[in-house]
Amino acid sequence: MERENHKMKAVNVLRSRICDPKFIFNDSPDSNCSKLKFMISSSVTEACNNSILLLGPRGSGKNAVLELAIQDLLQQYPESISVIRLNGLLHSDDISAFKEIARQLCMEHQLLFSKAASFDDNSQFVVAMLKECGLAHKTVIFVLDEFDLFAQGKQRLLYSLLDAMQSITSQAVVLGISCRLDADQLLEKRVRSRFSHRKLLFLPPSMEDSQRLLVHMLTLPIDSSFPHDYAVEFNRKVQNIIEDRRFRETLNKYLNVDSSVRHLLRFLFCAVSHMDLQTGFLSQENFEIAFSSIQRQPKLECLRNCSFLELHILVCMKRLEVKEQSLCNFNSVMKEYKNIHNSFQYARHVCLRAFEHLLHRELICFTDNRGQSLSVEFRPVKLLISSAELHQGLSANNSCPGYLKKLIDREG
Repeated sequence: MERENHKMKAVNVLRSRICDPKFIFNDSPDSNCSKLKFMISSSVTEACNNSILLLGPRGSGKNAVLELAIQDLLQQYPESISVIRLNGLLHSDDISAFKEIARQLCMEHQLLFSKAASFDDNSQFVVAMLKECGLAHKTVIFVLDEFDLFAQGKQRLLYSLLDAMQSITSQAVVLGISCRLDADQLLEKRVRSRFSHRKLLFLPPSMEDSQRLLVHMLTLPIDSSFPHDYAVEFNRKVQNIIEDRRFRETLNKYLNVDSSVRHLLRFLFCAVSHMDLQTGFLSQENFEIAFSSIQRQPKLECLRNCSFLELHILVCMKRLEVKEQSLCNFNSVMKEYKNIHNSFQYARHVCLRAFEHLLHRELICFTDNRGQSLSVEFRPVKLLISSAELHQGLSANNSCPGYLKKLIDREG
């Protein structure tokens, strides 16, 4: 019974690690987390202003690292930091942005917020509060998620914040988060001249870094409550899996789709969840099951369930696409179908019904917005699947005859 508890505990430990940003993004001196903490804490302790951009693709850990840094600094300086959060998807226009900043500042300092306040009132209030916070030696941290969306239009919010930070009395940090690596190039000249131009890049891990992260995440501690023999054997099996050529091929295929940290952690969590509690060890099959379950392809599943006639229509459309006729309608598809078979094997209304099924399954779509003003037969459509997906779908479909696969690449 105690042995079974260790097996379940191992699964729980691995799951909690995968969900814990502190374990994933280590606090080494060269890490982005340490650099960000140092820059913000310098602004707090030295009473200076700063502006920093966190740039990298989605899922690379920008928000997770920022939250870790802010949490640690709030514990270290509980009375000296105030955090204001904005998102470009919600507050990209200046009016709503200043209103949201004013609302959060009022909540933070227990002031009465007026919903009826004008744009000028809110902007003057924000500038005045920055000065008051500076005199009270309190740093205001502005977190601007989707920073590139704030860089659209007249950029009055960015200019007002950065201009107010030029004052001796103000004490603030602007943190921009963006998946665009050229986000700083979107700034106007007047905004750019007031920006600190400090950037932290969050790049996807290489194959070697991904393998190191796997070892870090999946290795059980030896000097813990786990039995020594079990922990040693577990770690040995994990090391063997990671060094295995077949596993590396699976991992490489997975990372080719998305090499971000978030995507890799999702893969790990799924593999750990499939761990066999009878043996208590991870296996190669756990990772292969995780790969196949995550890499589900809805279009491929739709193709697998298509009828013989529906597959014929898709093949005809693909042949027209090869002939550089990417846009077609039902009539041109039927003409291509007749060229292949010299005659119609099905009634026209049956073919039209199959054509409508493909539209509902979103394997093809209309390219115009005419709605009901034009009959389905005459409206232009296009394929929503690639040649590779169609080949895979034909291979996976049990009702697909062999000659249909050869028709895709053969013209005439």
